[in-house]
This record gives sequence, C-alpha cells and structure tokens, in this order.
Amino acid sequence: MMVIGTILFCFLLPVLLILLFLRQFWIHRHLPPGPLAVPFLGSLLSGGLWLTEDYFLKLAKRYGNTYSFWFGHQLMIVLSGFKSVKEGMTNFPEEFLYRVEAAFLNDLGKGRGIIFSNGHTWKQQRHIGVTSLRKLGLGKKSIEHQIEDAAQTLVEVFRQTKEKVQKEIEDVFGSSGSISFQDRKKLPYTNAVIHEMQRVKYALFYGVPRWSTKDVTMRGYHIPKGSTIVPDLRSVLLDPEQWETPEKFNPNHFLDEDGKFIDREEFLPFGIGKRACVGQQLARIEIFIFLTSLLRAFNFRLPEGVKELNEAPVAKLIMHPHPYKLCAIPTQA
Repeated sequence: MMVIGTILFCFLLPVLLILLFLRQFWIHRHLPPGPLAVPFLGSLLSGGLWLTEDYFLKLAKRYGNTYSFWFGHQLMIVLSGFKSVKEGMTNFPEEFLYRVEAAFLNDLGKGRGIIFSNGHTWKQQRHIGVTSLRKLGLGKKSIEHQIEDAAQTLVEVFRQTKEKVQKEIEDVFGSSGSISFQDRKKLPYTNAVIHEMQRVKYALFYGVPRWSTKDVTMRGYHIPKGSTIVPDLRSVLLDPEQWETPEKFNPNHFLDEDGKFIDREEFLPFGIGKRACVGQQLARIEIFIFLTSLLRAFNFRLPEGVKELNEAPVAKLIMHPHPYKLCAIPTQA
C-alpha cells in the first residue's frame, strides 16, 4: 500500500502544481506582462537574487513601460518611463496616493513621518511641513541669505568647478558679490549643468512605492486593489524617448538652440503628484547657491597619479558614489 501511495503522490503532486499554475495564470491574465513568478520567491529569479541599478530598466525594455513583478507573494506594478509614470500619478491621484504599509516601515516610523504615513496623518504632517518651511522663509530672501552664509562656510573647506560654468559665473557676476536663486535666469548653462547632474546621477534606486486603494484599469491592464505601485522615477530621467543621450552627461538637454535654459516636464527627480517631495524648492535653492559659490571660489582637479574617478554608484535604496579625493585650488590664491 505504501508503494501505491508513493506512486499516487508522485503523480498527483505535479498535476496539482500544474493546475495551481493554470489557476494563477487565469486569475492574472489581465495583469500587465512581466517575468515568470515562482512560489515564495516571486519574480526574483528572473534577474538573480540581487537587484542591480539597471535591473528595472532591463525589465521595461523586455515587457514594456507598465509591467508586473512579484516580490514573493506581493504583486508590484512598475510604471516605467515618463508617459507611464505621468499617467499613473496624474490620472489616479487618489487611487495611488497611499504609501505601502509594511511591518518594518511601521516599526521604523510608528506610522508617522511625511514620507510613509497615510490618510489624515499624512495630510496633517504635510500641512505642518509646508507651513514650517514658509515660516523659515522658503521663497523669501531671508532663507537665501542663510544658505549663502552656509555656502561661504563650506567654501572654506571644499570647492569644485567646470571651466565653462566658472567662466559664465565670472562673466556675469565677476569675482565678488552674492548670487541669489533668482540669478539662475542669468546663468542658463550653469542651471542646465545642475539639472543634468540630478538627471544622470539620480540618487534613488526608484521612486518610493505606493499601493492601490481600488481596482483600476490603466493602459488596458487590470491593476487590482492592494497592488504595490512603483513609479520608477529613475527610468523617467533615463527615458530614451525623452532624452537625446539618456546615459551620458549632456547639459544641452536643458538648453535650446540659442543657449537659453528650458524647463523639462520630464525632469522629475522630486517625484510627481500629491506625494512629490515637499522640500523640493528648498533643495533647488540650496543646490544652486552652494554649487555656484563653490565653483566661483575653487578649481578642482584629480590628485597626481589619478586618471579618473569611479562613477559607478554604490547601489542601495539611496545610491551614492564610491569614496574619492579631489584637489581644491583657490581661484584667487
């Protein structure tokens, strides 16, 4: 009897697994395409157990700009490229508003914090954040003066340059006098360089995930309630349909034929929609004033014997460069 039981088990197990697979296939037939998922591991085996910085970009090339990805048993819908991200975040602002609720995030933030909170708590904290930034002087000259003072302090220690940027600053402002955020309009090339740096060396692995609070249909695909929605902002900034040379540093992406700076709708380093970064304006002011102050004060070069820097990022949730050294030479010694 044991032999017969073993034979039946060996026969029925594959049949049950096949039926389970067919059932799952039938249930999810209207989902966006994506890599094959296996029990427990989901789609992770499709690219190895370690996610690389270009992993999701490769999946988008294979499956399209809206695709499914299973992280274990959790369904993820990845929005890749400018058009898909814009459609998802603007056409479904309420359905895709909430952040993913995960146990480790709840333990980390206790359900608080403007990034991962939801509902009334998020609205309350966002309002407090915006109000606090305004009280600190966001959008007023006072906060720019504070940033200028901080930049001058930093100049005592660090500096960096690009000859063309430095020349533009020198031609417009000379070697003295303060530069305000409003002066960016007088420095189109410098402004373009700052934007291009944020584009080509985007800091996040992808956008902060959200989850769908309702069943929705997007681009002809069914996205069920409870799905994790991943707006891949990195793919937007490297979208070959939007950028002439997406993988290369090219300030001309933000300049017209006359050399004037142009705002690009596809430039989304701070996100899009209601959950875009609340502090993005402060970040823009800081980056502009710090960089122009440093470029005016110093020239940067590689140490003797060093021919190039390792530009490959250290791939984590927030990517950062490998340790490096630069020589800073005062422009007015």
